[in-house]
Amino acid sequence: MNPWHQLILQQRRWRLRGLGVALGGNCAVGAGVVVQRSAGQIVIGADCSLETGVVLAAYGGRIELARWVHVGPYTTISGHGGVVIGEGTLIAMHCRIISSNHTVAPFAVPIRSQPDILLPTMIGRDVWLGAGVTVLGGVRIGDGCVVGAGSVVTKNLPAGSISHGIPAAVRGWRDNSPPSEAH
Repeated sequence: MNPWHQLILQQRRWRLRGLGVALGGNCAVGAGVVVQRSAGQIVIGADCSLETGVVLAAYGGRIELARWVHVGPYTTISGHGGVVIGEGTLIAMHCRIISSNHTVAPFAVPIRSQPDILLPTMIGRDVWLGAGVTVLGGVRIGDGCVVGAGSVVTKNLPAGSISHGIPAAVRGWRDNSPPSEAH
């Protein structure tokens, strides 16, 4: 990497730290990364990469990325209810990770006036979310899962599973074994 690119990368890291992000060493930060802490916490482990246009919005909650997580371009992570992403996870472009939902009020009461329901979201280590995946609040994705592009994850996924669809459903296993109690 040439000295000019190193300087730009260093300035992006300083900016995130200046916004209150706990940023581990050797992180790559792309152009236009948006941070909205709003009294929340954002913790990013060492050796992570945040590509162009990533949005990290804690909204008073907590977003935690373990070491060596890659977040692809234009991905949004909303941390109202808390989001934890495990080590070595790959998140492709245009993904959405959510950790809350709106309260559905009676028809005469504006939805907007109701409080959020906080739903912690956990993504294990060594997970791969394909392009455009949406992970809804309250979901746990087990270690080693693969989630196909465009999927909407509405329920927990067991470790080692390969899932896709709307809603995402287990279609196979990384070790090619049939479903069993071990999974």
